[in-house]
Amino acid sequence: MRKIFLMAALLAGHLSVYATEGMWLPQLLTKLNEKEMKGMGMKISAADIYNLNKGSLKDAIVSFGGFCTGEIISSQGLLLTNHHCGYSAIQTHSSVEHNYLDNGFWAKNKAEELPNAGLTATFIVRIDDVTAEALRGVAGNLSESARQSAIDKNLNAIKANAKKETYQDALIKPFFDGNQYFLFITETYKDVRLVGAPPSSIGKFGADTDNWVWPRHTGDFSIFRIYAGKDNLPAEYSKDNVPLKPKHFLPISLDGIREDDFTMVFGFPGRTNEYLPSEAVKLTVEGQDPARVKMRDAALKVIDGFMRKDEKIKIQYAAKFASTANAWKKWIGEMQGVKQTNGIQRKLDFEKRFQQLAQGRPEYRGLLDSLNNLYKQQGPYAVSRDYYSELLRNTEMLGFANNLITALHDTRLKGADQWETIREQFLKKAKASYKDYNNDVDREVAAVLLDIYFEGVPSSRIGGEGYQVWMETNKDGKTTAGKLYSQSALVSYEKLEAFVNRPFQQVSADVWKDPATKLLIGLRNGYTDFVNKPYDELQPEINRLQRRYMQAQMDLVKDKRFYPDANSTLRLTYGKVNGYAPRDAVEYDFATTLDGVMEKYKPGDYEFDVPEKLRQLHASKDYGPYGANGKMPVCFIASNHTTGGNSGSPALDAYGNLIGLNFDRTWEGTMSDINYDAAICRNIMVDIRYVLFIVDKFAGAKHLVDEMKLVHPKKGAKPVLKKAS
Repeated sequence: MRKIFLMAALLAGHLSVYATEGMWLPQLLTKLNEKEMKGMGMKISAADIYNLNKGSLKDAIVSFGGFCTGEIISSQGLLLTNHHCGYSAIQTHSSVEHNYLDNGFWAKNKAEELPNAGLTATFIVRIDDVTAEALRGVAGNLSESARQSAIDKNLNAIKANAKKETYQDALIKPFFDGNQYFLFITETYKDVRLVGAPPSSIGKFGADTDNWVWPRHTGDFSIFRIYAGKDNLPAEYSKDNVPLKPKHFLPISLDGIREDDFTMVFGFPGRTNEYLPSEAVKLTVEGQDPARVKMRDAALKVIDGFMRKDEKIKIQYAAKFASTANAWKKWIGEMQGVKQTNGIQRKLDFEKRFQQLAQGRPEYRGLLDSLNNLYKQQGPYAVSRDYYSELLRNTEMLGFANNLITALHDTRLKGADQWETIREQFLKKAKASYKDYNNDVDREVAAVLLDIYFEGVPSSRIGGEGYQVWMETNKDGKTTAGKLYSQSALVSYEKLEAFVNRPFQQVSADVWKDPATKLLIGLRNGYTDFVNKPYDELQPEINRLQRRYMQAQMDLVKDKRFYPDANSTLRLTYGKVNGYAPRDAVEYDFATTLDGVMEKYKPGDYEFDVPEKLRQLHASKDYGPYGANGKMPVCFIASNHTTGGNSGSPALDAYGNLIGLNFDRTWEGTMSDINYDAAICRNIMVDIRYVLFIVDKFAGAKHLVDEMKLVHPKKGAKPVLKKAS
């Protein structure tokens, strides 16, 4: 009955929601979306997207490393994803002598392709609804912990009995806040090699200034290849492995895009919260986002100053800076977007309607008020949590100290005789982290972030131990950092190694003497007792009421179509190629060209420099078969509903051909994770023709293009290309 109820709720009200909103499960497209998609222009069937009996689009889509999406674009396992998704791998292979970040990398043959330890590509084999089995025996008034314990037991049994091959894995995820569960059978390939990447002046053109901004001119792509054992099955890295023979790979359309073209984005979106109550949205954009932005803004300014002066530091901190800046700018856009679209008031208007509908259902009366009140209570602790997590994330020495204290804590739980094993695991991770660590940079970051932390978090939630250290250093970040970074054993891997390569009891005693670990212990104890504990005490009831509120919305609001929030599982979203008008007197077109790259060109600038060869190709208009009407297309936008994790997702045309590579959203629409608005929410994609142009004409790697299947689905129709304002 629960399954039937949920499906009915999903089916209801197709006409009352924006046609482009939603992240849909591919196995349900036939029932829920196919008719609408065809009405919008789709030429294939839902069975061509998800099929268990033959190769389909799903078989060309992978979870890249568990943090991005990639797609297979040749019969030899060639994989396309974003440059920023492959950035860490590119950085790992880079050095001052071989700076692949600055100069790019192109393997001339398969023997030159570079292996990447730990990098994986995961395919989805099938998706099954296991709601009935997952929720068996959890009815009644169970506590949240007892309910979850019963569900976990059920899930373990489901996974143990799941029909799969020995080389496949089983994953179960909750949907609709735990009202529904799906089983995913997966295949993970562990030999993924770097094939090609443009220089950052192309792959990261515009860098942080243009991040989340339209018009965009970034060639954000990199190319890898999946290798398998000789049986075509997943295998650990071996020089004897062979390129994967995929069940399906994506043909590539050279016909380009037109305004109002139907588009699809297929990938693994990370996390959205579309069904939160108003107080939760208010907490996000008025409490948590400002705290996180303030901490990262200060850290980024310090790191940027060092990176601009020192080439080695630039390489060391490139990936960390990009990761930090990405979320920082996203949160700024989220705050602005919710305000601009009056998102909180829209939530309040919906809640007013919900309350009216709930009057006729006694089990739902008071539910929303109780949930909103809990978010109000949790708010101060949530903001303090973010200050603490940002301090440890962005101050690396405190992060190292936290890892050390955790290792000591684990040893106490498991016994001192386990210290040697735990220590070696700790040192192995620490050594990798110190490779890209600079003591001078981190000291300056710590100085500014400590000031912000002790100003932003009330002393009652910091605790006496941490505040005592702060008082001993005159309540001044610079003074505190000076002491930490001149006296701590954590200033280098060598000193840390010497510090921990001693008996467990001695190390446990001396962490109270080291200034970095002493401060961390004080802050951690205060955080645990006065922030995390009260936060966690409220969370089970919030989870329970949020689950009931989700069910109540689907039960009561019959004219609204509900899709599950993103949770890093395979989803398809669809929309159309369109521009947008974000504010008064500003209207954006839907596509950009190489002309715009040259307009932004600043010689020697780390964000807007342009390689000489690309300037020459532009000057001579040598675009090969990839240009259109004397222009070289670069990026375009559409109304597909995307989020983090969709980076690297393929943009597909009405026939299922690859037309672009998703890599970003417009700044005004970054609030789509909590407040989707079709008027301004747009995803940004690299035009696949620009990718091919860079590979072929710029990099001279036409052998890669020759691997691909190029098609002309529009049968010679001339693409219409406009330039963004």
